[in-house]
Amino acid sequence: IKKNMKNALMHIHDKVLLKKRALIETVNDELKNICQIEHTRHRSFENFLSNLIAGLIAYHFLPKKPSLNIDIIDNDHINKAA
Repeated sequence: IKKNMKNALMHIHDKVLLKKRALIETVNDELKNICQIEHTRHRSFENFLSNLIAGLIAYHFLPKKPSLNIDIIDNDHINKAA
């Protein structure tokens, strides 16, 4: 949570993701620098898609990927069963 953020009601899932922001930025950094996914002006849409898919495939084959270990409990499912 940043200092300049206003207090607002948020879901618990959103609060957890805000606390894990550094990890999410790490994934974005790996996609940009290691897998070479950049925002460039492609001359065709097919060229853009091929560059994006190739970068995602390269990310998939990385040996160590950061991950979030989040277990979300669905309270609605539990209440319906009772």
